[in-house]
Amino acid sequence: MPMHKFVRSFITEWRKLDMPFSGETIVVAVSGGADSMSLMLAIHELTNRKKLEHRVIIAHLNHKLRQRESDTDERYVRAQAKRLGFELVVGSAEVSRKGNLEQAARDARYKFLLQTAKGHGAFAMLTGHTQNDQAETLLFNLIRGSGPDGLVGMRAVRELQDGILLVRPLLSWAGRAATEDYCHDQEVKYRADRMNKDEKYSRVRIRRRILPAMAEINPNIVEALARTADLMSRHSELTGSQPTSEDREKLALKDLKSMKSPDLYVTLRSWLKMKRGNLRALELKHIEAIERLILTRKSGNTVELPGGGRVVKQAGSLIFTNIKVEK
Repeated sequence: MPMHKFVRSFITEWRKLDMPFSGETIVVAVSGGADSMSLMLAIHELTNRKKLEHRVIIAHLNHKLRQRESDTDERYVRAQAKRLGFELVVGSAEVSRKGNLEQAARDARYKFLLQTAKGHGAFAMLTGHTQNDQAETLLFNLIRGSGPDGLVGMRAVRELQDGILLVRPLLSWAGRAATEDYCHDQEVKYRADRMNKDEKYSRVRIRRRILPAMAEINPNIVEALARTADLMSRHSELTGSQPTSEDREKLALKDLKSMKSPDLYVTLRSWLKMKRGNLRALELKHIEAIERLILTRKSGNTVELPGGGRVVKQAGSLIFTNIKVEK
């Protein structure tokens, strides 16, 4: 049988990402949806053809968010992993519905995947993110007033704790239609998450309202946005080696006051990324609030940040502190 075009594209991307072809362990995140199922099926075909010779561990986290449907998803992934002859690790999590449910579920999922990768000595964990996810991420960050880092979107390869890689091998080339078509061609069903149709979530409104409206102007809008994110990522890599003040414990006000707004915003975001560990939920309004804090004459003023962080103006400097948030 000739190799399916989806699988050919996968192995081409794997080569471009300079990933190893044998002798390692990989953890593959599978929810049961079309994207992750196509990822698992492609790896299975390549394994059978001896194009990839890794120990493959399928990882599924049951978030318990949709009662019986979540349990059905788990049973389905169990059955498919067994049919394909892959090892399987299943976890469960009680995700709080308070605050940002999507973010809480995402945090729980990555925590589980990282623990699984560490526990099995994996060099990488793979997810089925596609061009559609990239386009939605870019628009989501743009709408909430994110800075340049947000417009970079997701990266195809990112290093996590202990050198473990997060790899998204479908991100730059596969759309959601392609993953669904590949599953159909393989005569494999996939699960549908009803939360992906609930428009109380911002990402769902972007997917179901904004992207279709933009597609009326540019039918290839998903590919265009994904390409934009890739170009922004390349620009970020080129400029990222420039010295910044992100490693400082404090930022001197006299230095900050001499900067023009664009340079100031880059410096603040770089510093906060180092102190917080990420820029999640940080919006333009927060950076602007810190800018006002810098310009005011009063000392002791603060700016509260998402997630419990706080920037304090004190003794001629800006200081970042973490504060415990009561739940």
